[in-house]
Amino acid sequence: MYPDAASPAFNFDNVRIVSSSQQPSSEPTNWAGDMDGVARLRDRDCFMRIYDHFMPRLCVYLRGLGAPGAVAEELAQECLLRLWLRAADYDPAQAALSTWLYRIARNLHIDRVRHERSWMQVQAAVEYAATADVVERSSAEQFADQARLRQRINELPAVQARLVRMSYFEAKSHGEIAEALGMPLGTVKSHLRRAFLQLQSKVGGAL
Repeated sequence: MYPDAASPAFNFDNVRIVSSSQQPSSEPTNWAGDMDGVARLRDRDCFMRIYDHFMPRLCVYLRGLGAPGAVAEELAQECLLRLWLRAADYDPAQAALSTWLYRIARNLHIDRVRHERSWMQVQAAVEYAATADVVERSSAEQFADQARLRQRINELPAVQARLVRMSYFEAKSHGEIAEALGMPLGTVKSHLRRAFLQLQSKVGGAL
């Protein structure tokens, strides 16, 4: 079983801080030794060598795929976090480490684009419902649509429903929500992502 990335055994944010002050290391002839150290021993020095070398390269690669700078950095970090968690899955006989990482990064980018597109309808509907109290309802059908969406939000798990309301009905940023509730920013984003996917599956093409 892979260790929990949020556990005290490994703090990915701390690694980022340490790494940001270092220049990318020169590439060794192969990464088998470092990957073995990460997979079997959870060796942070081995991980740092990989991180320092590939982090800037993954950012460049993801920007080349069309990801904005901040998104490219976020996806590159997620890619390297997956390496930490799944280092034992890497087989040097099947592919170079760079190929393996770029494939993970590409899949993360594709997933993000797909999710963003699938959320557009739900996000627009939620934003519209947020103004329902001040917008004149022109028809019974429009009122029914808004009521149905609000009902779907009420059917979400309590935490997800609360975050959706704070995000859209109260117009709070993810950072403001995290501060108000004392939750990690990543947890807020994760809950909202799951909430949007559930709403998208429930609302479908009805709105």
